[in-house]
Amino acid sequence: MIKTLQIKNYAIIEELEIQFSKGLTIITGETGAGKSILLGALGLIMGKRADTKALYDVDKKCVIEANFSVGRYQGLKAFFEANDIDYEDETVVRREITPSGKTRAFVNDTPVNLKLLQQLSGSLIDLHQQFDTQDINDVSFQLRMVDALADNGDILAQYQKLFKSYQSNQRRLKKLIHQNETSAKETDFLNFQLKEFNAAELEDNEQELLEKELSTLSNAEEIKSKLAGAFRHLSDSEQSILSQLETLGLSLNQVSKFHSGLAPLIEKYDGLVLELGELSNEFEKIAGDTEHNPERAAEVQSRLDLIYRLQKKHGVNSIEGLLGIQANITQQLTTFGDLSNEIIDLENAITKAELALRKFATRLTKRRKAVVDGFLKLVHGQLALLSMEHARLQVAITPSEELLSTGADIVEFLFAPNKGSRFLSIKQVASGGELSRLTLCIKSLVASAIPLPTLIFDEIDAGVSGDVALKMGRILRKLSNEHQVVVITHSPQVASKADAHYFVYKRVDGQRTKTKVRALDKVERVRAIATMLSTNPPSDSAIENAKELLAMA
Repeated sequence: MIKTLQIKNYAIIEELEIQFSKGLTIITGETGAGKSILLGALGLIMGKRADTKALYDVDKKCVIEANFSVGRYQGLKAFFEANDIDYEDETVVRREITPSGKTRAFVNDTPVNLKLLQQLSGSLIDLHQQFDTQDINDVSFQLRMVDALADNGDILAQYQKLFKSYQSNQRRLKKLIHQNETSAKETDFLNFQLKEFNAAELEDNEQELLEKELSTLSNAEEIKSKLAGAFRHLSDSEQSILSQLETLGLSLNQVSKFHSGLAPLIEKYDGLVLELGELSNEFEKIAGDTEHNPERAAEVQSRLDLIYRLQKKHGVNSIEGLLGIQANITQQLTTFGDLSNEIIDLENAITKAELALRKFATRLTKRRKAVVDGFLKLVHGQLALLSMEHARLQVAITPSEELLSTGADIVEFLFAPNKGSRFLSIKQVASGGELSRLTLCIKSLVASAIPLPTLIFDEIDAGVSGDVALKMGRILRKLSNEHQVVVITHSPQVASKADAHYFVYKRVDGQRTKTKVRALDKVERVRAIATMLSTNPPSDSAIENAKELLAMA
């Protein structure tokens, strides 16, 4: 529950503090006195966007601070721990707006972002304004109320735990199927490439050898002709080079005996002649072995064309590069596995989980439908008390096509405000006053079943007066027995039910108008309620009427 609200330098509020009652706190005041400003400040505590235009003094910082007692709210401690916030039974939430427009939010002096502040405040404050009743129009909130009345908490928790695993498995299955399909396509492609490599039967250094062989085959006739000519000139003619050298050698040998220095030279000469003879023999042999072979040349060219094509296809320029790619493809194929068995196992697990979820969902549906009639009877009874005796609420529970996080039902509240009206969604047909009264009826009936936080109602009694307003006040009073309730009202009948009554007023101080708030004592309450009943100053009869209302409270 909210214990105190302190506001500094906001709108036309210089500084004020309100202490809220544990039960029913009533806030009244003249139109335009600043009651809506209090809600605006509270909205900042709830994580709404801030504006520097809201600064009372544009040169000073705006600070809004609320003190909450949160010890009785289950689950909040875990929320604090999950978000690294110090937990205290007495929790302080603070918003600051600097003159430059920078805003900051704190929970127990720990900086937090607005999203987290909104999550926390949603567990602490339920703010109902006449034209801001999104919760009662929200089908998820409607379902939550039905589940609270049906006491579905434990069953729903079991269902949602299984549903979370079910969804996780569905996502995993989708991923595996995609992975398996991709793997199959990739495997087919790699197998095709490997088959091509295997068929090529590539060997190390093969390209270099083939290129040399093709060069020889392509020039065979010229090689044969030139080498045969060299052989003839060297040794196979009457005037061959070797025959002439041999004759010269004989002459040299004849004079060697006359000069001691010629012997080693003649020996070297004889060696050269011998080598030239061997060279001539090699020329003859190669010329004899070299033959023009078009068939072999075509075969070698075809083989090289295959190698060149593979190199171009795979972006390499050597046999070694191709062999490396072939080895890599072989390695990749060993890493791809068939996921079919894993997919089948997961599909079976999903089917089994879905059967279990359907059983839970059926139980939830039965329990929801079982409480609808009793709930509607009570709602219609309260609506009749509030001068809406012909208004009817309907809880439509229809099966969903697929499992949802809340079961297999789509729950929606439909409303017919007048006799003979069609049932439509609440937001389509309910006026502001009707929506306020309907909201009050519904929330008051589920208050004991659902963990609603502090309830703040702004102008919930708009458009009603007299006996209807008195009955609305009784409903609010009863609601405050189990929840902290804060009501901003213009109704004296509602105001008379307060545990604590605050009066909002304006005061001119120099050149500035300021909003002030004061807690009313018993005497001041009589006068305030009497003024609401008549005029200011109130008549004697109005004062007596006010005393009567307070006595009835």
